[in-house]
Amino acid sequence: MMDEQNIKKEIIVRGIPAAPGIAIGPVYVYTKDTPLPVERPLKPEEVDPEIDRLMAAIAMSEKELTKILDFAKGRIGDSKAKIFEAQIMILQDSLLLSSIIKRIRQEHLNGEFIVHNEIGKYEKLMMMAHDDYMHERAHDVDDLKNRIIRNMQANKLVSKFDSAAIVVAHNLTPADTMILSRNNVLGYATDKGGITSHAAILSRALKIPAVLGLDDISRRVATGDLMILDGYSGTIIVHPTADQTKEYEIKRETYLRFESTLAKFKSLPAKTKDGRKIELAANIEFEEELEHVILQGADGVGLYRTESLLIDRDTNPSEEEQYQIYKLIIERIYPRKVIIRTFDIGGDKIAPHTIEEANPFLGWRGIRIFLDYPELLMDQLRAILRASTRKNVGIMFPMVSTVEEVIKAKEYIDKVKAELRLKKIKFDPNIQIGVMIEVPSAAVTSDIISKEVDFLSIGTNDLIQYLMAVDRGNNIISDLYQEFHPSVIRTIKHIIDAGHQNGKWVGMCGEMAGDPLATILLLGLELDEFSVVSAVLPEIKKIIRSVEFSEAQKIAKKVLKMNTAL
Repeated sequence: MMDEQNIKKEIIVRGIPAAPGIAIGPVYVYTKDTPLPVERPLKPEEVDPEIDRLMAAIAMSEKELTKILDFAKGRIGDSKAKIFEAQIMILQDSLLLSSIIKRIRQEHLNGEFIVHNEIGKYEKLMMMAHDDYMHERAHDVDDLKNRIIRNMQANKLVSKFDSAAIVVAHNLTPADTMILSRNNVLGYATDKGGITSHAAILSRALKIPAVLGLDDISRRVATGDLMILDGYSGTIIVHPTADQTKEYEIKRETYLRFESTLAKFKSLPAKTKDGRKIELAANIEFEEELEHVILQGADGVGLYRTESLLIDRDTNPSEEEQYQIYKLIIERIYPRKVIIRTFDIGGDKIAPHTIEEANPFLGWRGIRIFLDYPELLMDQLRAILRASTRKNVGIMFPMVSTVEEVIKAKEYIDKVKAELRLKKIKFDPNIQIGVMIEVPSAAVTSDIISKEVDFLSIGTNDLIQYLMAVDRGNNIISDLYQEFHPSVIRTIKHIIDAGHQNGKWVGMCGEMAGDPLATILLLGLELDEFSVVSAVLPEIKKIIRSVEFSEAQKIAKKVLKMNTAL
């Protein structure tokens, strides 16, 4: 009799590779009803009992999250478990709670409806942002809102299954990701989510393969379906053939052997066979990622995205708040370096002075906002400088277009230094200052800009989009997003040469830096620093150590003469 699995039509979907590894096994479809509370008027005598019901639900939610926090600390360590501390802090926010209670008293409406409406305001603001990162944080807020409502309605989620399985879901919250991991989870596959989502970060910490952003996969599969999940390429195959299953079993064993060979490179320097030392650093968004960065053998942090400090709040973090966070990161990474990028917020981000723009990616963002509203920048600069006493810190400005912007930004740094000297507060007077080169105008004039800074960092994600005039998120034209296009390669070489001519080091913190196919070429183009996601650090280091710099230069010269990316 023919195997029923082979009768079913094969489904192949490509998503976002969020956590490395290959999983082969049956699907478990994880579903949960999203509470949609109906507006229900209250009688005057029902108001106080309703507030009591709300407080009981919040207390239960806090109890649940505290249990998850304790479990997470045991599985992934204290630092990564802080994701759940953030949710508990929102629950304890007296302003949010008082606004909900006030509305229940004034409007005489049921608590579920008010919670859905009040917390939903923050969620909607975050979803309005033209930014995947803020969208992911909105999902975290949505999870908290639904948890409170479920507890008000006394609904419980089923999160246990008997045998090993690949969990398929519409979306996974941080709590879902942790709770489900108590089972024998082979992998995670979701409709929603991206590389910066907490589900992705936790999957990597738990060492569970994950592919996210699969559109509608949770509606196309059923519990029990056989699935192959490739967390390296971002591919999933449902109802695979026997040959495909065998092929991926071999791939899985090959990858496991490959990863075991990479382990020995973690403690070795990123140095070519003929002795050229390369700085191999990591990109981070959260302090929780530092532990993994250090374990992977990074030379430091080449890009710390500080936008994470703006999550779940309607005011900017104070100087003192920022100082404490920067100090913690700097101390933990010492003696390695950390490059702190100033807030890369735009007119579409959740912050004071937010405005509506037709095209925020070409509008009021990055350094442009800071120069218009310097008070947004001054607190951050003071916090960074105060935390810089270890002398392993650099400041990097994003979205620079002109040298005038750089000169103005440096004036603000000098102003902050003068303030700190006056107050006799210690800081590193020689702190390195750099800029991201991600705008064509900055790339073309990088010879001028590099005279004003200590280093340049090439942000290939935006630079390629702007050079090629293509939105890589637009599936219709995404094939035009080509990191190996001659215009891109020649622009990168121009930036590197411009920096070197002025005695400045040049790094790269875009996705191209972490692409193993680009490593030898970038070496040959004489890039000084690669800043990548921590998961690929050992592989990039292995490639660097396997070649001679002189050979890489020859390859780069040939590539620079090519007419197409093919």
